[in-house]
Amino acid sequence: MITIDCRDVASIKSELIVYVSDQVAAIPTLKTHEFMLSSLDDDEIIDKNMVITAIKEFLESIGEGRNFAVISMDDIISIKSISGKIIERDPPFSSGMFSCPHCGFVTRYEVEHQNHVKIHYL
Repeated sequence: MITIDCRDVASIKSELIVYVSDQVAAIPTLKTHEFMLSSLDDDEIIDKNMVITAIKEFLESIGEGRNFAVISMDDIISIKSISGKIIERDPPFSSGMFSCPHCGFVTRYEVEHQNHVKIHYL
C-alpha cells in the first residue's frame, strides 16, 4: 500500500486520485489530506515509480509541473510546493452538478450523488 500526501494540492485531489489510480491500476482510499493506493490483487506490488510518474504527468497536464516536487520516502509519496504556492481551484461543476470523486459519475441531484458515493464504501 502506498500513501500519497496531498496537503499542498488539496483542491485537485479528486482529479489526481482518478488519474493516478487509473494509470497504475490500483484501488484508491480517500483520507482528509491524503489518499492510499492498494493493489487489485494481494500478491501484486504497486510500482512506486509508476505512481510518481503518473503524479508528475498529471501536474504537467495542468501546468503545475514546475511548481511542485514529488518526494518519495518509503511507502509515502508527498507532493510539496517548491515556491510555497498552493493550488486553489473552484469545484469543476459549480453549476449545480455533483461529481463522484471516485469514478467521475455526474448528476444534478444531490441525493442521487450521495447514494452513489455510498456505494463505493460497501
